[in-house]
Amino acid sequence: MAQSTRIAVTPGDGIGPEVVAEAVRCLETLRAKHGLDLEWTRFPWPSHAWHEEHGESMPADALAQLQKYDAILLGALGDPGPMDDPDRYLLPDSISLAPLLDMRKGFDQWVCERPARLLPGARQYLADERAKDIDMLVIRENSEGEYVSQGGRLRKGTPDEVATQMEIFTRKATDRIIRYGFEQARNRAADRVKEGRTRTFRTLDGRTCESQVCLITKRNALRYWGDMYTEAFDEISKEYPDVATHHELVDAACMKFVQSPWAFDVVVASNLQGDILTDLAAVLSGGMGVAPSCNLNPTDPDMPSMFEPTHGSAPDIAGQGLADPTAMLFTAARMLEWLGRKDPAIAAAGKELFDAVAADLAENSGRRRGTHEIGSAICERLSQ
Repeated sequence: MAQSTRIAVTPGDGIGPEVVAEAVRCLETLRAKHGLDLEWTRFPWPSHAWHEEHGESMPADALAQLQKYDAILLGALGDPGPMDDPDRYLLPDSISLAPLLDMRKGFDQWVCERPARLLPGARQYLADERAKDIDMLVIRENSEGEYVSQGGRLRKGTPDEVATQMEIFTRKATDRIIRYGFEQARNRAADRVKEGRTRTFRTLDGRTCESQVCLITKRNALRYWGDMYTEAFDEISKEYPDVATHHELVDAACMKFVQSPWAFDVVVASNLQGDILTDLAAVLSGGMGVAPSCNLNPTDPDMPSMFEPTHGSAPDIAGQGLADPTAMLFTAARMLEWLGRKDPAIAAAGKELFDAVAADLAENSGRRRGTHEIGSAICERLSQ
């Protein structure tokens, strides 16, 4: 008998529990409708509440517990709110967000994948009409680089204090993230052909391709890892003659994301630079309230991947029922599609959830609704 697909649900802080509750309602609706072999367990950690009670954000064996699951659905971590409570239990970001890095590294979730597509009904921040055609996938190297937490502080708190923060880049991680970017470019091109919406990109030698990978570095100033990324990119690109290639320095990429975001297809960047670019891409495709995010381990089926919306804990509206769960629901849809690699019924449910959330977004563009109201509307669509 096949084992059930298991999800660890970690609501976290602030609006996390509110938006996660709506995601679970949708999962319950889909499970009942299609008889999905799907189950989940809620965990009260990582969170401020757990830290306040236990002196740590999550138990010492948290990763061992989570590894028993196929995926982790995370709400948000950070300031729990409400902001009008000056006596609330508040941790520094270096502590409250540390579990994110612990899970990403502990489960080798080496891909952070964030799609940025301007869907009907989402807010269009750029006036240019071509901005309606934004459809990019930003792939962030998620296992090393600038976020390895290597370094320290010497003579802390004195005028002579020295802080060191080391960046670590390996050829193994560089090769696999770049190759993953090319594979996703091919997959996206194939999907567009099926949907009848092809795109074209020019190669350096004047050919036309249906997909593109843009590599982001700062190789003019950060030359050692920048040169290694560039050399790996040039070498691997030879295996994908059907994919156009491009390179941008990160500062120029930020400008071009705003000037002409429709010119990008797949973007590959380092951990820190990808972190910044994905937030910018999220705003260009409608804002943090509609942007999903995935932390994936494509190579080890025994390790869970983690799914979280791009937005934070929003302490200014926490507990008021005002949070828009759209990003969380799009994230849950991506999770189901990922889990559907083993069970096509779960993949189909993910597509159904994505379509329901997209239809709700298009129909209710600009209308203010509460968290539960949006969740109820989408559950009603799924029940039809």
